[in-house]
Amino acid sequence: MDFHQLLLERHSIRRYTDRQISPEDVKTILEAGLLAPNSKSARSWQFVAVEDHNVMLELQKCKPVYATSLATAPFAVVVTTNPEESEAYIEDASVAAAFMHLQAAALGIGSCWVQVLGRYNAEGEESQNVVRELLGIPSNMVVVCIMTFGYSAETRKPVDPAKLKWEKVHIGSWRNDAVGE
Repeated sequence: MDFHQLLLERHSIRRYTDRQISPEDVKTILEAGLLAPNSKSARSWQFVAVEDHNVMLELQKCKPVYATSLATAPFAVVVTTNPEESEAYIEDASVAAAFMHLQAAALGIGSCWVQVLGRYNAEGEESQNVVRELLGIPSNMVVVCIMTFGYSAETRKPVDPAKLKWEKVHIGSWRNDAVGE
């Protein structure tokens, strides 16, 4: 499948089968994160790979909603970053997470971004502090997100290119007319 077709077929997957991901595919997904472009080659990110189901259930408590994919995911990656190593630390971590997301899709593996930074658990505690404490992440590291991975238990249709919001694209300057019309 070419890259454009991959983008059309890729979706955030929140429910997974119980099929395990091979160690080779786990390595390939992690390698994609390590290969992601980053500001000034600072590589300010670090990843925590999690495969323990009980730990994933505990991680799910970092947010009252939208962390449900952790309940069935056989594998997750907590994406952290060090703000002292790069001015673009959030962007660097985000690109690394996106690269892992796209690599998983290319392998036929579903994934979902679970936003952690700026979120809170049911008791009002910062989600990143919950994750940090559970996994022993140092206090200088910012927890940006958790990427969940697994074989999809959902059937999703490819995106219809005719439904893309071309009115969001401006050429040369900000205009209110749609591109491509």
